[in-house]
Amino acid sequence: MSASIQNPLEQLQQAGQALDAVQKVLDYALADLRERSQKADGKISAALLDQHQLVSYDLALSCAEVTGARFGLDYAKRARNASVATADALTLEERFALLFTAEALQAVRNRLSARPADFGLDESWLSATVDHPAVRQFCLAQLPAERVAELGQLMRAQDGVTGAYLLDDHHEMMRETFRRVAEEVVMPLAEEVHRHDLDIPDAILDQVKELGCFGISIPERFGGIQSDEQEDNLGMIVVTEELTRGSLGAAGSLITRPEILSKALLKGGTEEQKNKWLPQLAAGDLLCAVAVTEPNYGSDVANMRLKATKTEGGWLLNGAKTWCTFGGKAGVLLILARTHPDVSLGHRGLSMFLLEKPSYPGHAFEFVQEGGGKLSGKAISTIGYRGMHSFDLFFDNIFVPEENMLGGPQGEGKGFYFTMAGFAGGRIQTAARALGIMQAAYEKALSYAQERIVFGYPIGDYQLTQAKLARMATYLAIGRQFTYSVGRLMDQGEGDMEASMVKFFTCKTAEWVTREALQIHGGMGYAEETPVSRYFIDARVLSIFEGAEETLALKVIARSLVDNAKTKAEVGV
Repeated sequence: MSASIQNPLEQLQQAGQALDAVQKVLDYALADLRERSQKADGKISAALLDQHQLVSYDLALSCAEVTGARFGLDYAKRARNASVATADALTLEERFALLFTAEALQAVRNRLSARPADFGLDESWLSATVDHPAVRQFCLAQLPAERVAELGQLMRAQDGVTGAYLLDDHHEMMRETFRRVAEEVVMPLAEEVHRHDLDIPDAILDQVKELGCFGISIPERFGGIQSDEQEDNLGMIVVTEELTRGSLGAAGSLITRPEILSKALLKGGTEEQKNKWLPQLAAGDLLCAVAVTEPNYGSDVANMRLKATKTEGGWLLNGAKTWCTFGGKAGVLLILARTHPDVSLGHRGLSMFLLEKPSYPGHAFEFVQEGGGKLSGKAISTIGYRGMHSFDLFFDNIFVPEENMLGGPQGEGKGFYFTMAGFAGGRIQTAARALGIMQAAYEKALSYAQERIVFGYPIGDYQLTQAKLARMATYLAIGRQFTYSVGRLMDQGEGDMEASMVKFFTCKTAEWVTREALQIHGGMGYAEETPVSRYFIDARVLSIFEGAEETLALKVIARSLVDNAKTKAEVGV
Protein backbone atom coordinates (compact mmCIF):
# COMPACT_ATOMS: atom_id res chain seq x y z
CA MET A 1 0.00 0.00 0.00
CA SER A 2 1.21 3.46 -0.85
CA ALA A 3 1.73 5.78 2.10
CA SER A 4 0.14 8.74 0.31
CA ILE A 5 -3.46 9.19 -0.73
CA GLN A 6 -4.05 11.00 -4.00
CA ASN A 7 -6.74 10.31 -6.58
CA PRO A 8 -10.03 8.44 -6.01
CA LEU A 9 -8.77 5.23 -7.64
CA GLU A 10 -5.74 5.10 -5.34
CA GLN A 11 -7.92 5.73 -2.30
CA LEU A 12 -10.31 2.92 -3.24
CA GLN A 13 -7.37 0.59 -3.87
CA GLN A 14 -5.92 1.42 -0.47
CA ALA A 15 -9.29 0.77 1.13
CA GLY A 16 -9.47 -2.64 -0.51
CA GLN A 17 -5.95 -3.55 0.56
CA ALA A 18 -6.66 -2.45 4.13
CA LEU A 19 -9.76 -4.64 4.17
CA ASP A 20 -7.70 -7.58 2.91
CA ALA A 21 -5.27 -7.13 5.81
CA VAL A 22 -8.06 -7.00 8.36
CA GLN A 23 -9.86 -9.93 6.77
CA LYS A 24 -6.71 -12.00 7.29
CA VAL A 25 -6.70 -11.36 11.04
CA LEU A 26 -10.41 -12.11 11.24
CA ASP A 27 -9.82 -15.39 9.39
CA TYR A 28 -7.09 -16.28 11.90
CA ALA A 29 -9.35 -15.42 14.85
CA LEU A 30 -12.10 -17.60 13.37
CA ALA A 31 -9.62 -20.45 12.90
CA ASP A 32 -8.61 -20.10 16.54
CA LEU A 33 -12.24 -20.08 17.65
CA ARG A 34 -12.89 -23.18 15.57
CA GLU A 35 -10.02 -25.01 17.29
CA ARG A 36 -11.39 -24.10 20.72
CA SER A 37 -14.89 -25.25 19.78
CA GLN A 38 -14.05 -28.63 18.24
CA LYS A 39 -14.79 -31.99 19.79
CA ALA A 40 -12.35 -34.87 19.51
CA ASP A 41 -13.97 -35.98 16.24
CA GLY A 42 -13.35 -32.55 14.70
CA LYS A 43 -17.00 -31.49 14.74
CA ILE A 44 -18.06 -28.16 16.22
CA SER A 45 -19.62 -28.37 19.67
CA ALA A 46 -22.38 -25.83 20.26
CA ALA A 47 -21.66 -26.02 24.00
CA LEU A 48 -17.96 -25.28 23.53
CA LEU A 49 -18.72 -22.45 21.11
CA ASP A 50 -21.10 -20.97 23.68
CA GLN A 51 -18.18 -20.62 26.08
CA HIS A 52 -16.87 -17.89 23.77
CA GLN A 53 -19.98 -15.83 23.19
CA LEU A 54 -18.41 -12.38 23.44
CA VAL A 55 -15.69 -13.32 20.94
CA SER A 56 -18.33 -14.90 18.67
CA TYR A 57 -20.48 -11.76 18.81
CA ASP A 58 -17.55 -9.45 18.09
CA LEU A 59 -16.39 -11.57 15.16
CA ALA A 60 -19.91 -11.73 13.73
CA LEU A 61 -20.23 -7.94 13.91
CA SER A 62 -16.71 -7.36 12.57
CA CYS A 63 -17.28 -9.68 9.61
CA ALA A 64 -20.62 -8.00 8.88
CA GLU A 65 -18.94 -4.57 8.86
CA VAL A 66 -16.09 -5.75 6.62
CA THR A 67 -18.58 -7.41 4.25
CA GLY A 68 -20.62 -4.21 4.14
CA ALA A 69 -17.45 -2.20 3.40
CA ARG A 70 -16.60 -4.50 0.47
CA PHE A 71 -20.07 -4.08 -0.98
CA GLY A 72 -19.65 -0.33 -0.40
CA LEU A 73 -16.42 -0.19 -2.40
CA ASP A 74 -18.04 -2.15 -5.21
CA TYR A 75 -20.95 0.29 -5.12
CA ALA A 76 -18.56 3.25 -5.40
CA LYS A 77 -16.94 1.75 -8.49
CA ARG A 78 -20.28 1.05 -10.15
CA ALA A 79 -21.51 4.54 -9.34
CA ARG A 80 -18.43 6.12 -10.92
CA ASN A 81 -18.91 4.05 -14.06
CA ALA A 82 -22.48 5.31 -14.27
CA SER A 83 -21.52 8.96 -13.70
CA VAL A 84 -19.66 11.69 -15.58
CA ALA A 85 -17.35 12.55 -12.67
CA THR A 86 -13.82 13.67 -13.44
CA ALA A 87 -11.00 11.28 -12.62
CA ASP A 88 -9.49 13.47 -9.90
CA ALA A 89 -12.69 14.36 -8.00
CA LEU A 90 -14.33 12.07 -5.46
CA THR A 91 -17.94 11.17 -6.16
CA LEU A 92 -20.47 11.24 -3.34
CA GLU A 93 -20.62 7.44 -3.42
CA GLU A 94 -16.82 7.20 -3.14
CA ARG A 95 -16.88 9.49 -0.12
CA PHE A 96 -19.45 7.23 1.53
CA ALA A 97 -17.48 4.07 0.78
CA LEU A 98 -14.17 5.50 2.02
CA LEU A 99 -15.59 6.91 5.25
CA PHE A 100 -17.52 3.73 6.01
CA THR A 101 -14.50 1.52 5.32
CA ALA A 102 -12.27 3.62 7.57
CA GLU A 103 -14.79 3.54 10.41
CA ALA A 104 -15.32 -0.21 9.98
CA LEU A 105 -11.56 -0.85 10.10
CA GLN A 106 -11.22 1.32 13.19
CA ALA A 107 -14.10 -0.49 14.91
CA VAL A 108 -12.57 -3.90 14.21
CA ARG A 109 -9.18 -2.71 15.40
CA ASN A 110 -10.68 -1.45 18.67
CA ARG A 111 -12.35 -4.80 19.37
CA LEU A 112 -9.35 -6.96 18.60
CA SER A 113 -6.79 -4.71 20.29
CA ALA A 114 -8.81 -4.47 23.51
CA ARG A 115 -8.34 -8.17 24.32
CA PRO A 116 -6.19 -9.87 21.66
CA ALA A 117 -5.67 -13.09 23.63
CA ASP A 118 -9.42 -13.79 23.53
CA PHE A 119 -9.12 -13.92 19.74
CA GLY A 120 -5.96 -16.03 19.78
CA LEU A 121 -3.84 -13.06 18.69
CA ASP A 122 -0.55 -11.57 19.82
CA GLU A 123 1.20 -8.27 19.10
CA SER A 124 2.85 -9.60 15.97
CA TRP A 125 -0.55 -10.41 14.45
CA LEU A 126 -1.94 -7.00 15.34
CA SER A 127 1.14 -5.23 13.99
CA ALA A 128 0.86 -7.07 10.68
CA THR A 129 -2.86 -6.40 10.21
CA VAL A 130 -5.07 -3.94 12.10
CA ASP A 131 -2.07 -1.96 13.35
CA HIS A 132 -0.15 -2.08 10.08
CA PRO A 133 1.11 1.42 9.19
CA ALA A 134 -0.69 1.36 5.84
CA VAL A 135 -4.03 0.48 7.47
CA ARG A 136 -3.61 3.20 10.07
CA GLN A 137 -2.47 5.66 7.40
CA PHE A 138 -5.63 5.01 5.41
CA CYS A 139 -7.84 5.57 8.47
CA LEU A 140 -5.91 8.70 9.49
CA ALA A 141 -6.42 10.15 6.03
CA GLN A 142 -10.18 9.45 5.94
CA LEU A 143 -11.31 10.29 9.46
CA PRO A 144 -10.21 13.89 10.23
CA ALA A 145 -13.06 16.04 11.51
CA GLU A 146 -12.68 18.55 8.68
CA ARG A 147 -13.03 15.84 6.03
CA VAL A 148 -16.12 14.33 7.66
CA ALA A 149 -17.74 17.75 8.15
CA GLU A 150 -17.07 18.59 4.51
CA LEU A 151 -19.17 15.58 3.53
CA GLY A 152 -21.89 16.83 5.86
CA GLN A 153 -21.86 20.19 4.10
CA LEU A 154 -22.26 18.42 0.77
CA MET A 155 -25.23 16.48 2.11
CA ARG A 156 -27.05 19.71 3.02
CA ALA A 157 -27.32 20.45 -0.69
CA GLN A 158 -28.58 16.96 -1.65
CA ASP A 159 -32.21 17.38 -0.51
CA GLY A 160 -32.20 14.05 1.34
CA VAL A 161 -30.70 12.02 -1.51
CA THR A 162 -27.99 9.66 -0.25
CA GLY A 163 -26.22 8.63 -3.43
CA ALA A 164 -27.32 6.84 -6.57
CA TYR A 165 -29.59 3.83 -6.04
CA LEU A 166 -28.24 2.10 -9.17
CA LEU A 167 -31.45 0.19 -9.81
CA ASP A 168 -32.53 -1.10 -13.21
CA ASP A 169 -35.57 0.50 -14.86
CA HIS A 170 -38.00 -2.11 -13.49
CA HIS A 171 -36.94 -1.73 -9.87
CA GLU A 172 -36.64 2.04 -10.16
CA MET A 173 -40.24 2.17 -11.35
CA MET A 174 -41.26 0.06 -8.34
CA ARG A 175 -39.38 2.41 -6.04
CA GLU A 176 -41.01 5.52 -7.46
CA THR A 177 -44.49 3.97 -7.35
CA PHE A 178 -44.29 3.00 -3.71
CA ARG A 179 -42.57 6.21 -2.71
CA ARG A 180 -45.69 7.99 -3.95
CA VAL A 181 -47.90 5.57 -2.01
CA ALA A 182 -45.87 6.25 1.14
CA GLU A 183 -46.13 10.02 0.72
CA GLU A 184 -49.74 10.27 -0.47
CA VAL A 185 -51.47 7.45 1.41
CA VAL A 186 -49.36 6.26 4.36
CA MET A 187 -47.74 9.41 5.78
CA PRO A 188 -51.03 11.34 6.26
CA LEU A 189 -52.35 8.47 8.43
CA ALA A 190 -49.18 7.25 10.14
CA GLU A 191 -49.15 9.57 13.15
CA GLU A 192 -52.77 8.93 14.09
CA VAL A 193 -52.27 5.15 13.86
CA HIS A 194 -49.21 5.39 16.09
CA ARG A 195 -50.55 7.77 18.72
CA HIS A 196 -53.90 6.02 19.14
CA ASP A 197 -52.66 2.45 18.55
CA LEU A 198 -55.21 1.92 15.77
CA ASP A 199 -55.62 -0.91 13.32
CA ILE A 200 -54.06 -0.34 9.91
CA PRO A 201 -56.65 1.71 7.97
CA ASP A 202 -58.38 0.11 4.99
CA ALA A 203 -57.11 3.01 2.86
CA ILE A 204 -53.58 1.61 3.25
CA LEU A 205 -54.54 -2.07 3.01
CA ASP A 206 -56.62 -1.50 -0.12
CA GLN A 207 -53.84 0.47 -1.85
CA VAL A 208 -51.21 -2.14 -1.05
CA LYS A 209 -53.54 -4.91 -2.18
CA GLU A 210 -54.40 -3.12 -5.43
CA LEU A 211 -50.71 -2.78 -6.33
CA GLY A 212 -50.07 -6.49 -5.81
CA CYS A 213 -47.79 -6.09 -2.79
CA PHE A 214 -48.94 -9.29 -1.15
CA GLY A 215 -47.84 -11.24 -4.21
CA ILE A 216 -44.32 -9.87 -4.51
CA SER A 217 -42.72 -13.12 -3.32
CA ILE A 218 -45.25 -15.42 -5.03
CA PRO A 219 -44.60 -16.77 -8.56
CA GLU A 220 -46.90 -15.73 -11.39
CA ARG A 221 -48.21 -19.28 -11.80
CA PHE A 222 -49.81 -18.91 -8.37
CA GLY A 223 -51.22 -15.44 -9.04
CA GLY A 224 -48.27 -13.43 -7.74
CA ILE A 225 -46.10 -10.90 -9.54
CA GLN A 226 -42.77 -12.69 -9.16
CA SER A 227 -41.34 -14.39 -12.21
CA ASP A 228 -41.79 -18.17 -12.34
CA GLU A 229 -38.11 -18.49 -13.30
CA GLN A 230 -36.43 -16.46 -10.56
CA GLU A 231 -37.10 -14.86 -7.19
CA ASP A 232 -37.21 -11.08 -6.96
CA ASN A 233 -35.91 -10.33 -3.49
CA LEU A 234 -34.61 -7.00 -4.73
CA GLY A 235 -38.12 -5.93 -5.72
CA MET A 236 -39.42 -6.94 -2.30
CA ILE A 237 -36.63 -4.93 -0.65
CA VAL A 238 -37.31 -1.79 -2.67
CA VAL A 239 -41.07 -1.90 -2.01
CA THR A 240 -40.57 -2.57 1.71
CA GLU A 241 -38.04 0.23 2.05
CA GLU A 242 -40.37 2.81 0.54
CA LEU A 243 -43.48 1.70 2.45
CA THR A 244 -41.51 1.76 5.71
CA ARG A 245 -40.39 5.28 4.96
CA GLY A 246 -44.08 6.07 5.42
CA SER A 247 -44.58 3.91 8.51
CA LEU A 248 -43.11 0.69 9.87
CA GLY A 249 -46.23 -0.49 11.69
CA ALA A 250 -48.88 0.81 9.30
CA ALA A 251 -47.29 -0.19 5.98
CA GLY A 252 -43.68 -1.38 5.89
CA SER A 253 -44.37 -4.66 7.67
CA LEU A 254 -47.45 -5.65 5.71
CA ILE A 255 -45.60 -7.99 3.37
CA THR A 256 -43.33 -9.59 5.97
CA ARG A 257 -45.75 -12.33 6.94
CA PRO A 258 -46.85 -13.15 3.35
CA GLU A 259 -43.12 -13.28 2.55
CA ILE A 260 -42.46 -15.81 5.33
CA LEU A 261 -45.52 -17.94 4.63
CA SER A 262 -45.06 -17.99 0.86
CA LYS A 263 -41.38 -18.98 1.19
CA ALA A 264 -42.32 -21.76 3.62
CA LEU A 265 -45.05 -23.00 1.27
CA LEU A 266 -42.78 -22.89 -1.76
CA LYS A 267 -40.09 -24.75 0.20
CA GLY A 268 -42.19 -27.52 1.71
CA GLY A 269 -45.84 -27.30 0.74
CA THR A 270 -47.61 -29.91 -1.33
CA GLU A 271 -48.91 -28.87 -4.74
CA GLU A 272 -52.43 -28.91 -3.34
CA GLN A 273 -51.40 -26.57 -0.52
CA LYS A 274 -49.58 -24.22 -2.87
CA ASN A 275 -52.57 -24.06 -5.20
CA LYS A 276 -54.96 -23.44 -2.33
CA TRP A 277 -53.08 -20.84 -0.29
CA LEU A 278 -50.70 -18.94 -2.56
CA PRO A 279 -53.32 -17.39 -4.90
CA GLN A 280 -55.33 -16.16 -1.89
CA LEU A 281 -52.21 -14.68 -0.32
CA ALA A 282 -51.12 -13.07 -3.59
CA ALA A 283 -54.49 -11.40 -4.10
CA GLY A 284 -54.52 -10.09 -0.55
CA ASP A 285 -57.83 -11.86 0.02
CA LEU A 286 -56.30 -13.74 2.93
CA LEU A 287 -54.13 -11.90 5.43
CA CYS A 288 -51.72 -14.05 7.41
CA ALA A 289 -49.68 -14.17 10.61
CA VAL A 290 -46.84 -16.35 11.89
CA ALA A 291 -47.04 -18.06 15.31
CA VAL A 292 -43.56 -19.36 16.12
CA THR A 293 -42.26 -17.55 19.23
CA GLU A 294 -43.28 -18.90 22.64
CA PRO A 295 -43.30 -17.10 26.02
CA ASN A 296 -40.34 -18.91 27.57
CA TYR A 297 -38.20 -19.63 24.54
CA GLY A 298 -38.01 -16.54 22.32
CA SER A 299 -35.73 -17.28 19.36
CA ASP A 300 -34.90 -20.77 20.66
CA VAL A 301 -37.01 -22.41 17.97
CA ALA A 302 -35.77 -25.96 18.65
CA ASN A 303 -37.30 -25.88 22.15
CA MET A 304 -40.81 -24.87 21.14
CA ARG A 305 -43.45 -26.59 23.31
CA LEU A 306 -46.86 -25.87 21.75
CA LYS A 307 -48.23 -29.41 21.58
CA ALA A 308 -49.90 -30.98 18.55
CA THR A 309 -51.67 -34.27 19.36
CA LYS A 310 -52.94 -36.63 16.66
CA THR A 311 -56.69 -37.05 16.59
CA GLU A 312 -59.21 -38.33 14.11
CA GLY A 313 -58.84 -36.39 10.87
CA GLY A 314 -56.15 -34.04 12.10
CA TRP A 315 -54.38 -32.57 15.11
CA LEU A 316 -55.29 -30.79 18.35
CA LEU A 317 -53.14 -27.81 19.34
CA ASN A 318 -52.63 -26.87 22.99
CA GLY A 319 -50.33 -24.24 24.46
CA ALA A 320 -49.31 -20.64 23.96
CA LYS A 321 -47.57 -18.45 21.44
CA THR A 322 -46.48 -14.85 21.77
CA TRP A 323 -45.48 -11.94 19.52
CA CYS A 324 -47.78 -13.14 16.78
CA THR A 325 -47.91 -9.93 14.78
CA PHE A 326 -51.19 -9.30 12.93
CA GLY A 327 -52.63 -12.35 14.69
CA GLY A 328 -56.07 -10.80 15.10
CA LYS A 329 -56.57 -9.43 11.61
CA ALA A 330 -55.08 -12.51 9.90
CA GLY A 331 -57.33 -15.11 8.32
CA VAL A 332 -54.69 -17.83 8.46
CA LEU A 333 -51.95 -18.56 10.99
CA LEU A 334 -48.71 -20.39 10.20
CA ILE A 335 -48.02 -22.31 13.42
CA LEU A 336 -44.93 -24.20 14.54
CA ALA A 337 -45.91 -27.02 16.92
CA ARG A 338 -44.35 -30.08 18.54
CA THR A 339 -45.81 -33.21 16.96
CA HIS A 340 -43.45 -35.60 18.74
CA PRO A 341 -43.75 -35.55 22.55
CA ASP A 342 -40.04 -36.26 23.10
CA VAL A 343 -38.58 -32.79 23.70
CA SER A 344 -35.04 -34.22 23.46
CA LEU A 345 -35.58 -34.53 19.70
CA GLY A 346 -35.31 -30.74 19.51
CA HIS A 347 -36.12 -29.35 16.08
CA ARG A 348 -36.68 -32.84 14.64
CA GLY A 349 -39.96 -33.10 16.55
CA LEU A 350 -41.51 -29.93 15.09
CA SER A 351 -44.06 -29.55 12.32
CA MET A 352 -45.91 -26.61 10.77
CA PHE A 353 -49.64 -26.11 10.43
CA LEU A 354 -51.96 -23.70 8.67
CA LEU A 355 -54.95 -22.68 10.77
CA GLU A 356 -57.87 -20.85 9.16
CA LYS A 357 -59.74 -18.41 11.37
CA PRO A 358 -62.00 -15.36 11.04
CA SER A 359 -60.41 -11.93 10.79
CA TYR A 360 -60.88 -9.86 13.94
CA PRO A 361 -60.25 -6.10 14.33
CA GLY A 362 -58.96 -4.50 17.49
CA HIS A 363 -56.84 -5.66 20.39
CA ALA A 364 -58.50 -8.90 21.48
CA PHE A 365 -60.44 -11.80 20.00
CA GLU A 366 -61.82 -15.23 20.78
CA PHE A 367 -62.35 -17.90 18.12
CA VAL A 368 -64.43 -20.93 19.12
CA GLN A 369 -64.65 -23.89 16.75
CA GLU A 370 -67.77 -26.01 16.32
CA GLY A 371 -66.04 -28.88 18.09
CA GLY A 372 -65.33 -26.74 21.13
CA GLY A 373 -61.70 -25.80 20.45
CA LYS A 374 -60.87 -22.24 21.43
CA LEU A 375 -58.19 -19.77 20.35
CA SER A 376 -57.99 -16.51 22.25
CA GLY A 377 -55.72 -13.59 21.54
CA LYS A 378 -54.81 -10.39 23.30
CA ALA A 379 -52.65 -7.62 21.84
CA ILE A 380 -49.43 -6.83 23.68
CA SER A 381 -49.07 -3.17 24.64
CA THR A 382 -45.91 -1.91 22.95
CA ILE A 383 -44.09 1.42 22.87
CA GLY A 384 -43.97 1.41 19.07
CA TYR A 385 -44.60 -0.71 15.97
CA ARG A 386 -48.28 0.13 16.21
CA GLY A 387 -50.91 -0.67 13.62
CA MET A 388 -50.04 -4.35 13.18
CA HIS A 389 -50.58 -5.34 16.87
CA SER A 390 -48.62 -8.31 18.21
CA PHE A 391 -50.67 -10.90 20.09
CA ASP A 392 -50.36 -13.41 22.88
CA LEU A 393 -52.23 -16.51 21.66
CA PHE A 394 -53.69 -19.33 23.74
CA PHE A 395 -54.64 -22.61 22.07
CA ASP A 396 -57.17 -24.87 23.82
CA ASN A 397 -57.85 -28.05 21.80
CA ILE A 398 -57.80 -26.12 18.53
CA PHE A 399 -58.39 -28.56 15.68
CA VAL A 400 -56.34 -28.42 12.49
CA PRO A 401 -57.24 -30.85 9.68
CA GLU A 402 -54.47 -33.19 8.61
CA GLU A 403 -54.38 -31.68 5.11
CA ASN A 404 -53.23 -28.43 6.75
CA MET A 405 -49.93 -29.86 7.98
CA LEU A 406 -47.36 -28.12 5.81
CA GLY A 407 -45.91 -30.68 3.43
CA GLY A 408 -48.60 -33.25 4.18
CA PRO A 409 -47.66 -36.45 6.06
CA GLN A 410 -44.10 -36.14 4.70
CA GLY A 411 -43.85 -32.74 6.37
CA GLU A 412 -44.09 -34.15 9.88
CA GLY A 413 -40.90 -33.34 11.79
CA LYS A 414 -39.71 -30.88 9.12
CA GLY A 415 -41.29 -27.73 10.47
CA PHE A 416 -37.98 -26.26 11.60
CA TYR A 417 -36.55 -26.38 8.07
CA PHE A 418 -39.66 -24.81 6.57
CA THR A 419 -39.44 -22.10 9.24
CA MET A 420 -35.84 -21.34 8.32
CA ALA A 421 -36.77 -21.08 4.62
CA GLY A 422 -39.38 -18.49 5.52
CA PHE A 423 -37.24 -16.52 7.93
CA ALA A 424 -34.31 -16.06 5.53
CA GLY A 425 -36.64 -13.90 3.44
CA GLY A 426 -38.00 -12.26 6.58
CA ARG A 427 -34.50 -11.18 7.62
CA ILE A 428 -33.60 -9.46 4.38
CA GLN A 429 -37.04 -7.87 4.43
CA THR A 430 -36.32 -6.56 7.94
CA ALA A 431 -33.08 -5.03 6.68
CA ALA A 432 -35.19 -3.21 4.10
CA ARG A 433 -37.48 -1.97 6.86
CA ALA A 434 -34.42 -0.61 8.66
CA LEU A 435 -33.46 1.29 5.50
CA GLY A 436 -36.90 2.87 5.25
CA ILE A 437 -36.86 4.10 8.83
CA MET A 438 -33.32 5.45 8.44
CA GLN A 439 -34.24 7.30 5.24
CA ALA A 440 -37.28 8.90 6.85
CA ALA A 441 -35.31 9.91 9.95
CA TYR A 442 -32.41 11.26 7.93
CA GLU A 443 -34.69 13.42 5.77
CA LYS A 444 -36.34 14.95 8.84
CA ALA A 445 -32.97 15.54 10.51
CA LEU A 446 -31.54 17.22 7.44
CA SER A 447 -34.56 19.46 7.06
CA TYR A 448 -34.66 20.44 10.74
CA ALA A 449 -30.92 21.15 10.79
CA GLN A 450 -31.57 23.93 8.27
CA GLU A 451 -34.47 25.36 10.32
CA ARG A 452 -33.43 25.13 13.96
CA ILE A 453 -31.54 28.24 15.11
CA VAL A 454 -29.11 27.92 18.03
CA PHE A 455 -26.89 30.83 19.13
CA GLY A 456 -27.87 32.78 16.04
CA TYR A 457 -27.17 30.12 13.39
CA PRO A 458 -28.92 27.05 11.93
CA ILE A 459 -27.48 24.02 13.69
CA GLY A 460 -26.54 22.69 10.26
CA ASP A 461 -23.84 25.36 10.17
CA TYR A 462 -22.03 23.74 13.08
CA GLN A 463 -19.31 21.17 12.55
CA LEU A 464 -20.77 18.61 14.95
CA THR A 465 -24.12 18.58 13.16
CA GLN A 466 -22.36 18.34 9.79
CA ALA A 467 -20.41 15.32 11.04
CA LYS A 468 -23.62 13.72 12.29
CA LEU A 469 -25.33 14.22 8.93
CA ALA A 470 -22.29 12.89 7.08
CA ARG A 471 -22.14 9.71 9.14
CA MET A 472 -25.92 9.17 9.03
CA ALA A 473 -25.93 9.51 5.24
CA THR A 474 -22.89 7.24 4.93
CA TYR A 475 -24.28 4.40 7.02
CA LEU A 476 -27.65 4.68 5.29
CA ALA A 477 -26.14 4.62 1.80
CA ILE A 478 -23.81 1.70 2.50
CA GLY A 479 -26.51 -0.17 4.43
CA ARG A 480 -28.80 0.22 1.43
CA GLN A 481 -26.25 -1.12 -1.03
CA PHE A 482 -25.31 -3.94 1.35
CA THR A 483 -28.99 -4.93 1.46
CA TYR A 484 -29.49 -4.60 -2.29
CA SER A 485 -26.39 -6.69 -2.97
CA VAL A 486 -27.54 -9.47 -0.65
CA GLY A 487 -30.97 -9.35 -2.28
CA ARG A 488 -29.32 -9.93 -5.66
CA LEU A 489 -27.38 -12.86 -4.19
CA MET A 490 -30.61 -14.35 -2.88
CA ASP A 491 -32.17 -13.98 -6.32
CA GLN A 492 -29.39 -16.29 -7.52
CA GLY A 493 -30.13 -18.84 -4.80
CA GLU A 494 -27.30 -17.71 -2.50
CA GLY A 495 -26.75 -15.29 0.36
CA ASP A 496 -28.72 -16.79 3.27
CA MET A 497 -25.90 -16.16 5.75
CA GLU A 498 -25.32 -12.68 4.32
CA ALA A 499 -29.04 -12.01 4.84
CA SER A 500 -28.50 -12.62 8.55
CA MET A 501 -25.43 -10.37 8.47
CA VAL A 502 -27.18 -7.47 6.82
CA LYS A 503 -30.20 -7.79 9.11
CA PHE A 504 -27.87 -7.74 12.12
CA PHE A 505 -25.94 -4.73 10.84
CA THR A 506 -28.72 -2.51 9.45
CA CYS A 507 -30.99 -2.96 12.47
CA LYS A 508 -28.23 -1.88 14.87
CA THR A 509 -27.51 1.03 12.55
CA ALA A 510 -31.16 2.09 12.41
CA GLU A 511 -31.23 2.51 16.18
CA TRP A 512 -28.28 4.88 16.01
CA VAL A 513 -29.46 6.86 12.95
CA THR A 514 -32.92 7.46 14.42
CA ARG A 515 -31.34 8.42 17.75
CA GLU A 516 -29.19 11.04 16.03
CA ALA A 517 -32.20 12.34 14.08
CA LEU A 518 -34.11 12.77 17.32
CA GLN A 519 -31.11 14.47 18.95
CA ILE A 520 -30.82 16.98 16.11
CA HIS A 521 -34.44 17.95 16.82
CA GLY A 522 -33.60 18.67 20.48
CA GLY A 523 -36.63 18.87 22.74
CA MET A 524 -39.01 18.68 19.79
CA GLY A 525 -37.59 15.28 18.94
CA TYR A 526 -38.95 13.96 22.21
CA ALA A 527 -42.45 15.24 21.46
CA GLU A 528 -45.00 12.79 20.08
CA GLU A 529 -46.09 15.33 17.49
CA THR A 530 -42.71 14.99 15.76
CA PRO A 531 -42.34 11.93 13.49
CA VAL A 532 -38.72 11.33 14.56
CA SER A 533 -39.94 10.21 17.99
CA ARG A 534 -41.92 7.47 16.22
CA TYR A 535 -38.96 6.48 14.06
CA PHE A 536 -36.74 6.16 17.15
CA ILE A 537 -39.24 3.96 19.00
CA ASP A 538 -40.06 1.84 15.96
CA ALA A 539 -36.41 1.26 15.10
CA ARG A 540 -35.81 -0.29 18.51
CA VAL A 541 -37.84 -3.40 17.66
CA LEU A 542 -35.86 -4.24 14.54
CA SER A 543 -32.96 -5.84 16.42
CA ILE A 544 -35.41 -8.06 18.29
CA PHE A 545 -37.81 -9.58 15.81
CA GLU A 546 -37.16 -11.89 12.81
CA GLY A 547 -34.19 -13.28 14.76
CA ALA A 548 -32.95 -11.43 17.81
CA GLU A 549 -29.59 -9.73 17.38
CA GLU A 550 -27.82 -12.05 19.82
CA THR A 551 -29.31 -15.20 18.29
CA LEU A 552 -28.31 -14.14 14.80
CA ALA A 553 -24.79 -13.22 15.88
CA LEU A 554 -24.10 -16.35 17.95
CA LYS A 555 -26.24 -19.12 16.48
CA VAL A 556 -26.35 -18.18 12.81
CA ILE A 557 -23.53 -15.86 11.73
CA ALA A 558 -20.73 -16.94 14.07
CA ARG A 559 -21.67 -20.61 13.75
CA SER A 560 -21.61 -20.39 9.95
CA LEU A 561 -18.31 -18.50 9.98
CA VAL A 562 -16.74 -21.06 12.32
CA ASP A 563 -18.10 -24.02 10.36
CA ASN A 564 -16.52 -22.61 7.20
CA ALA A 565 -13.35 -21.21 8.80
CA LYS A 566 -9.94 -21.94 7.34
CA THR A 567 -7.28 -23.63 9.43
CA LYS A 568 -4.52 -21.53 10.93
CA ALA A 569 -2.10 -23.09 8.46
CA GLU A 570 -4.30 -22.02 5.56
CA VAL A 571 -4.53 -18.45 6.87
CA GLY A 572 -0.73 -18.24 7.24
CA VAL A 573 1.24 -15.66 9.17
